[in-house]
Amino acid sequence: MAPETTAARYRLLGPVRLGERTPSAAKLRVVAATLLIRAGDVVSADCLIEELWGEHPPRTATTTLHVYVSQLRKLLEPAAGGPIVTRAPGYVMQVGPDEVDLTRFETLRRDGRAALQRRDHAEAARLLRAATALWSGPPLADIPHGPVLMSAAARLQELQLDALEHLFAAELQLGHHREIIAELLPLADEHQLRERLHAQLMLALHRSGRQADALRVFGRVRRRLADELGTDPGADLRELHQRILRFDPGLDWRGGGGARPPEPIVWLPRPVADFVGRDAELARAVALLGDGGPRTARVLSIAGKAGVGKTAFVLALAHRLSDRFRDGRLFVSLRSSEGAPLDAAQSVQRLLRAFPPGAGHDLGGDFGGDLDGLLVTLQRVISGRRLLIVLDDVVTERQIRGILAATGECTVLITGRRILTAIEGARHVVLPVLDQAAAYELLAATGGERVAADRRAAAHIARQCGYLPLALRVAGASLAMRPQWTAATLARRLTDEPARLSLLTVGDIDVRSNLLAGYREVSPAAQRAMRLLGVAPAQDFAAWTAAALLGAAADDAEQAITELVHAQLLEHRSVVGRPGRFGFHVLLRALAVELLAEEPADVRAAAVERWCRTATGLARHADALLTPGRALELLGDPAPLAPDTAAGVVGDEPLRWFDLEAAGLVTAVRRAHAAGLWPLVWRLADALSGYFQISAGWDDWGEVIGLALDAARRAGNGTAEAVAELSLGELAWQRRQVPEATAAFERAHSWARSSGCRPVEAHSLIGLADVSLERGLGDQARRLYAQGLILCRADGDVRGATDALRGLALVELRRGERDAALHRFAECGRAADQLGDPRWREFAHRVADRIRREPGRGGLAAAIEMRPGVWMFGAA
Repeated sequence: MAPETTAARYRLLGPVRLGERTPSAAKLRVVAATLLIRAGDVVSADCLIEELWGEHPPRTATTTLHVYVSQLRKLLEPAAGGPIVTRAPGYVMQVGPDEVDLTRFETLRRDGRAALQRRDHAEAARLLRAATALWSGPPLADIPHGPVLMSAAARLQELQLDALEHLFAAELQLGHHREIIAELLPLADEHQLRERLHAQLMLALHRSGRQADALRVFGRVRRRLADELGTDPGADLRELHQRILRFDPGLDWRGGGGARPPEPIVWLPRPVADFVGRDAELARAVALLGDGGPRTARVLSIAGKAGVGKTAFVLALAHRLSDRFRDGRLFVSLRSSEGAPLDAAQSVQRLLRAFPPGAGHDLGGDFGGDLDGLLVTLQRVISGRRLLIVLDDVVTERQIRGILAATGECTVLITGRRILTAIEGARHVVLPVLDQAAAYELLAATGGERVAADRRAAAHIARQCGYLPLALRVAGASLAMRPQWTAATLARRLTDEPARLSLLTVGDIDVRSNLLAGYREVSPAAQRAMRLLGVAPAQDFAAWTAAALLGAAADDAEQAITELVHAQLLEHRSVVGRPGRFGFHVLLRALAVELLAEEPADVRAAAVERWCRTATGLARHADALLTPGRALELLGDPAPLAPDTAAGVVGDEPLRWFDLEAAGLVTAVRRAHAAGLWPLVWRLADALSGYFQISAGWDDWGEVIGLALDAARRAGNGTAEAVAELSLGELAWQRRQVPEATAAFERAHSWARSSGCRPVEAHSLIGLADVSLERGLGDQARRLYAQGLILCRADGDVRGATDALRGLALVELRRGERDAALHRFAECGRAADQLGDPRWREFAHRVADRIRREPGRGGLAAAIEMRPGVWMFGAA
C-alpha cells in the first residue's frame, strides 16, 4: 500500500498540482489531469482535443496539442524517459501507484471498506481517515472540465462521500460520536439530500446527549426533501427518528462488553476554509512535536506578526494531530471580548470553562479568582487525560506559566505575536508571510474569477498587502463585495499608501485594528519609536537612522527597536551583505506613517532635521574616504559629526556603506527638501555625488542634483547653485549629453568668474575641457585643462590638479605624443599618491601600461578610459 505520510507528486483531489513544477497555464493542467485520470491507458489525441476545446477546436488544435505535451514533458521530466509516452492514437501517462493521490485514495478506501466489513473498526477508521486526508478541495479544481474531466469529477465526489460515510460508520462503532459531530455538520449542510450523512449526524448527536438537535436535523432534511423532491425521508431515516423520540436504549454505544470509554473533550473550531500554503511550517511543527517519545516537545509556540495567520495555522495543526489526542482537544482565546489580554487567573478560568460539567470539577462554572485554587482545580480536571490544548493569542509568559505547570503531560500549542523565549523547554515556529503562489491561491479563493482573470493585478494586490494572509483575505472579500471593480481597480487603489489600510476592511474584519492591537501593547517609548520611524526609508534602515530620528543615544534606540522587533512590529533584516538592517512590513509601515500624524508638527520636523543632519555628516565622512579631496569645501557644514562617531558607523569600507545606505540617503534629500532644510539638501546631495559618479547611479544622482539646484535657488545661495551645476555637468558628460554638459559647466564658470570663486572656476574649466576633448577639439581642451591646472595648483587643490593632469595626458595621447602622455600620467599618479586615492593612482598606472603595450598606436584607441571606470568610445 502507498505510504500514508508522504505527499503524492501528482494531485487531483483538489486543485491540480504536478509536484514542484505545476504549470500556471490551465490548458497544460487539463492535458495532464486527463492523462492522469486515465493513467496507464492510452488517451487519444481526439479525446484530448475535445477536452481542451469542446466541439469547436481551432484549426491548429493538433499542432497546439503537440506543443502542450512537449511543454509538459519538459516540466515533468526534463531528461529522457519521462512519464508521458507517445502511443498511437495518442498518449499514455505512466506513473507509479504512489505518485498519484487518486490511486492512493482508491487503495486506502478499498482497504478501509474491507476492514470495516471484517469489523476491524480501528483499522478501518485509520485507513479511511488517511484516504479522506488526501483531499484538499473539490476534485480537479481550478481547471475547466470537458467531458472526461466532468465525468471524473462527479465520480470522485461520490467516492469521497462514500469514504466519509464509511469513516463515520467506523468512528461511531468506536464510540467517537462526539468527535465527528464537527465534521458531520458542514457535510450535512452541504449535501442536504444525502440521508445516510444525516442519519449518522442524528445518531452522533443523540449519543452525545443532544436529542433536540438530532430531531431538528431530521425536521430540516424532511422539509428539504418535500420542497425539492416532493417526497418523504426513506424508511431507515424515519425509523431512526422514531427510535430517538422514544430514547431507544439500543441506539446507545455498546463497546467492550457495554463499558463506555471516557468521553473525549472536544472544544476545537473547524479549520479555516481557505487555509493555504504552510506545508513546510506544518511539517516542521509536526516534527518538533515528535511521536510522543522522551524527546517530544510538550510546548510549541507559534509566533508571527498580526494577520499572518497564526490561529488558522494552529487549527490546521491541531486537526492534523487529532488522532494522537483521543482524550480531547481544547481551544481557548486568552483575550476578552473587547480584545484585552486576560491575566493569569482569567486565563485559567477561560480554560476551565472549556471542560463540560462532570469532567472533574463541581464548581458549576463559578471558578472564583484565586489563582492557586484555580490551578489545583485545573490539575484535577486534567488528571489522567492526555489532551491537546491550544492557547490562542498569548501576550506574555506570565499569562500561561501556571497553566503549563498544571497541565502535566498534555501538549500545549501557543500562538502569539511575540516569541515567548522565557518558557522553559518550549520549541518555536515563526510564521513568515505567504509566498507568491500561496498568496495568489488565497486571493483567488476569496476574490473569485476576477482575480484568476488578471494574474498581473493579483500579483500587484499581493505585493501591496505584503503577502499577509489577513490582508489578502480581506482584499479578496473586498473585491467580491464590489462587483463593479476589477482586480486592476483594487490594485490601483491599494497603491495609495495613505488610503491602503482604509481599503482593507470588510464587515467586522479590519486590518488596521488588528495591527493596532500589537502597537497598543508595547511600552510608550516603543510606541513613540514606531511613530517616528514612519519617517525612515521604506526599504530598510540602520540603527544610526533610528537613533537620529528618536533623538536618543544608541543604547536607548536599540532598546526601543528590540522591543518593536520582539512584538513583531518591526523586522530585523539581517541578510548576506546587509547586516543589522531593520524595516517595516508594508502594512505596518502604512500604520506607522498614519501614527506619525499624531506627533506635533514641530516634533516631526525636529526628527526629520536630526536624521538629515546625521545623514549629511556620515555621507561627508564616507565621501572623504571614497573620493579624497573631491568636495570643494565651499558649502559649509551645518552638521559636523565627531570623527569617532562617523568612523564607527561608516567603518573602513565607504563604498559598501554607500551601497547599503544610498536609497535611504536619497530619501533623506527628499525629506530635507520637503521640510525646507535647504543647506542640508545641497550639502547631502554634494556628499552623494562622488558615490553616484563611481557607481553610475545616474537616475538617483540626477534627482538629488535637481533638488539641490532648487534648494540653492530658493535660498539665493549662488555658491551652492554653482557646485550643483558642476555636478549636473559631470552627470550630463557621463551620459554623453554634450550640449547639456556644456551649458551646465558654462553656467558654473560664468558665476565663478563674476564672483571670484577660483575652485568653481577651475573645476568648470576642467569640465569644459572634457567636453571639448570628446568633441574632438584637442587644442581647446589642452588650453582649458592647462588653465584649470594652474588654478588648482595655486589653491592647493590636489584633486583638481590630478584631474587636470589626467586630461592633459589624454590630449597628448590624441596628438600622438606617447612620451608626453606617459609623462603626464606619471604626474597624475604622483598627485593621486599625494591625495591618498588608490583608485586614481591605479587608473593612471593602468592607462600608462596600456599605452606601453600598444606602441604602434599613435593616438587615442577606439575605447579609452578617461577617468577611473569612465570610458570614451569611438574616439580614434
